[in-house]
Amino acid sequence: MSEPEILICPVCDAANRVPHARLADAPRCGKCKVPLFEGKPLALDARRFDRLIGIGTLPVLVDFWAEWCGPCKAMAPTFAAAARDLEPDFRLVKIDTEAEQPLAHRYAIRSIPTLMLVAGGREVARQSGVMDRASLVRWARTTAAS
Repeated sequence: MSEPEILICPVCDAANRVPHARLADAPRCGKCKVPLFEGKPLALDARRFDRLIGIGTLPVLVDFWAEWCGPCKAMAPTFAAAARDLEPDFRLVKIDTEAEQPLAHRYAIRSIPTLMLVAGGREVARQSGVMDRASLVRWARTTAAS
């Protein structure tokens, strides 16, 4: 039997243990009872991001973006749609590089949008620029599997 996944609640940040085989069964937070997956990316600050990648066990796909960035705005609906394709196997999050400059600096984000895949608490891949939905989903799944 495999180890349960640890999912961080998108509302209260509680850690929840969920058997991997039950991820698709619409799990809810044991503390606040909200769904653990919302079918959309989570907007996180540095503290919540660090908790997610430090405790959570799912691969995390991060979109580093900024409000003033035209390509970022063009990518936003695609990234949101990809959340519906990739959850519950991935957690998708958005990091505003203007609001979270130290976090963007920590990961040496030099251009936006930049997608970063984090697994096991460490960066495993990165891709800059706009991608279409199919390419984004394929990149995430292929990269996570390797």
